Amino acid sequence: MTDASTDNGQPLIAHLLELRNRLLKAMAAVFVVFLGLFYFSRELYTLVARPLMEAMPEGTSMIATGVAAPFLAPFKLTLYLSVFVAIPVVLHQAWAFVAPGLYRNEKKLAIPLLASSVVLFYAGAAFAYFVVFPLMFQFFTAIAPEGVAVTTDISSYLDFVLALFLAFGLAFELPIAIVLLVSTGATTVAKLSAGRAYVVVGCFVVGMLLTPPDVVSQTLLAVPMWFLFEMGLLAARLVEKKPQ
Repeated sequence: MTDASTDNGQPLIAHLLELRNRLLKAMAAVFVVFLGLFYFSRELYTLVARPLMEAMPEGTSMIATGVAAPFLAPFKLTLYLSVFVAIPVVLHQAWAFVAPGLYRNEKKLAIPLLASSVVLFYAGAAFAYFVVFPLMFQFFTAIAPEGVAVTTDISSYLDFVLALFLAFGLAFELPIAIVLLVSTGATTVAKLSAGRAYVVVGCFVVGMLLTPPDVVSQTLLAVPMWFLFEMGLLAARLVEKKPQ
């Protein structure tokens, strides 16, 4: 009985050790990137804050209301950015852990999906920074009531933009979600195509929630999401299981 218990427990221990090693490697990658970026933490914060600072009225500036905010805000940004940069390594470690348990056809599908998800997330964050942020902050500063000085707190600004980076990054994962839903049989390309009108409306609703209340900003998010939906349908046709 003792030998059987040992044999049955060994694979679990081996898997836990493997998981620990993969997590340590992923954390080491984040730590190495953090060490490389921390020296430039102030410059990185200035770069992230540039869309707002360029939109602020002349003579105004951002402020730090917390005693430790001038240090903590750049530190927090560098930490999040380190995770952001190290995502390919983190996903590679996750892939190396689960790959032995996948079938050959699942491996063929998983590798392109992992690579595409990283690229799309980066694309969503870049779209937010270069397209949405300038329009959004120009709008916010322009509608400030007369006599109100726009002096945004650096910590509040960082929390706001990090949330938007995450939101746009996840929104750009729409093609991956479609491919996964179709490949697992949860839905079909035909059903998704039939609901295209609802998807278009949903894209504009998301654009309305994530951008300032003007048509240009909403359209700048809704149209790319619609395009990503169509790209997801094209990719899903390649993995859709044919009826027997």
